[in-house]
Amino acid sequence: MSDLISALRSGLSQGTVLTDPDVTAAYAHDMASFSASGTPAVVVLPRTVEEVQHVLRTATALRVPVVPQGARTGLSGGANAGDGWIVLSLAKMDRILEIDPVERIAVVEPGVVNAALSRAVAEQGLSYPPDPSSWETCTIGGNIGTGAGGLCCVKYGVTAEYVLGLDVVLADGRLLTTGRRTAKGVAGYDLTRLFVGSEGTLGVVVKAVLALKPAPPQHLALAAEFPSAAAAGAAVCSIMASGHVPSLLELMDGTTVRAVNKLAKMGLPEETGALLLAAFDTPDPAADLAALGELCLAAGATDVVPAQDAAESDLLLQARRLSLTALETLSSATMIDDVCVPRSRLGEMLDGVAAVAEKYGLTIGVCAHAGDGNTHPVVCFDAHDPEESRRARESFEEIMALGLSLGGTITGEHGVGLLKKEWLARELGPTGLELQRGLKAVFDPLGLLNPGKLF
Repeated sequence: MSDLISALRSGLSQGTVLTDPDVTAAYAHDMASFSASGTPAVVVLPRTVEEVQHVLRTATALRVPVVPQGARTGLSGGANAGDGWIVLSLAKMDRILEIDPVERIAVVEPGVVNAALSRAVAEQGLSYPPDPSSWETCTIGGNIGTGAGGLCCVKYGVTAEYVLGLDVVLADGRLLTTGRRTAKGVAGYDLTRLFVGSEGTLGVVVKAVLALKPAPPQHLALAAEFPSAAAAGAAVCSIMASGHVPSLLELMDGTTVRAVNKLAKMGLPEETGALLLAAFDTPDPAADLAALGELCLAAGATDVVPAQDAAESDLLLQARRLSLTALETLSSATMIDDVCVPRSRLGEMLDGVAAVAEKYGLTIGVCAHAGDGNTHPVVCFDAHDPEESRRARESFEEIMALGLSLGGTITGEHGVGLLKKEWLARELGPTGLELQRGLKAVFDPLGLLNPGKLF
């Protein structure tokens, strides 16, 4: 231990190496339930690329595992440390290095908070669309590590579609530059996309070149109330098949709606089976919403309420952003799933989750990026009750099995981490798993980068 600390400090600035047990314990894990973590040996907060290289060279020389971290808002245990590991927090590398309105790119360090980037580019008439629910606290490096999504993915896509290039420190300390700054480029294998969603198992991102979009017009939203999840799912299918391109299409089941009302007193319809929120940022959003409202009514909506202005729209969208927080207030602990299914199976997914909740006697609320089929069932349980905790874990597993049976995937945007590694093997199959492990060995032959994650 003393050799490790001395070696790290020899190449790092003062105050960068943290060893106080009370401090290091705070960096031991992310926000996932049922994901084991250990006691890290040290937390390092580098400020430069050279300092990150020193950390990884030291780790390689002494054969010490390293877990890269952002803001630890992850929900799969991907940022959890093991006993004696180095925690490499990129939180202090938080500079926006460049915003180029001609090339429509931003160059940032990994510790930049998503919302801070969004606000900075907005000042130049641009937007960075990926907006996870934790956008006020999550970092770009973490978003890249998990392949994060957000509420606007239905129109604008996910993080992977905006990462043009990366600077990555490899396990042995070498610096790799991938990708480009140009609008087009297909030179060689796409290593940039390989790193997106790799959860710190292949290298440590220290700089990212991100694509930007022109700032869209102000959006306008509506809420459609449905008697059942099946009816809401039918509306989603109708909307997508019609050719409409909403900037947002989100769903909250009745459990989630009631939880948001309890938390924020928002006056949402308490008896609804499902609430669909849609928005357009088109030149004539009111006309587009009217057409979408007709589709909802035809699919069985009992009420359609369009917002009158931007303020009302923001209030509706705030209800959706509060969903996870509201469900967390219902119990001492939650497990947040992240199962993505074909849009045409969305109603079946929600009905299946309701059946799981009844089977295990638990409260399970669902909010979803409906336009993508990406559902977030939230299992609420008493973490101090072993029996209830067991049922929570079993229900979580059954929900993932349900998603796969409907032709879906075990994670749409939260990543695999520790929580879903066994399920990744089931989804990929033996050949896929073998090839993925082979790629890991190419980039990290000693297995020091976030070992035990993914597979």
